Amino acid sequence: MKFTPFEIGNYYHIYNRGNNKDLIFIERENYYYFLQLMKKYLIPIVDIYSYCLIPNHFHLILKIKDEKELPDTFVSSKTKLHQPFSNMFNTYTKAINKRYNRRGSLFQEHLKRKQIKNEEYLRNLITYVNTNPSKHEIEDFSTYEFSSYKALISKKPTLIKRDEVIELFNDSNNFKYVCGQNKINLELIKEITFE
Repeated sequence: MKFTPFEIGNYYHIYNRGNNKDLIFIERENYYYFLQLMKKYLIPIVDIYSYCLIPNHFHLILKIKDEKELPDTFVSSKTKLHQPFSNMFNTYTKAINKRYNRRGSLFQEHLKRKQIKNEEYLRNLITYVNTNPSKHEIEDFSTYEFSSYKALISKKPTLIKRDEVIELFNDSNNFKYVCGQNKINLELIKEITFE
């Protein structure tokens, strides 16, 4: 499948799962390492709106930064916007393969991405991603450590675009309510679920 290139200033849902539905996060330290790689490779070019790391898949909601915020090498097209994603996932795969004495592809196919073109879709997706641990019966989403939910409702410093996300839901209390009620229009986002 051919993907359209990432475009400056656009929102995307990035997701993938383990090859053959295998685990991509085997131990707690794997989650932390993945988050470190996100900070290293992605934060220079994207704003993160939400994420969730589940044992066999992940979801990221992000916006490619505007031209004035991007490093010059990306603006001048010397480096393509997909390169940091490729570097991150290749680095993660190599580390997991080495650590667990495995070979080959860790992820199913290429990185999946869908451009987010309207606010309703974005709100539904943010709710879906932040409640994903409950949906998969891993843990209650409100206590799950490896999603953006706790950072979004906290006052602690974060790299997540907390204010922008909460504004989409009017306020923090409404965001908590919508997530707690699991108010998602699955019809809008059905093509991105792994079921």
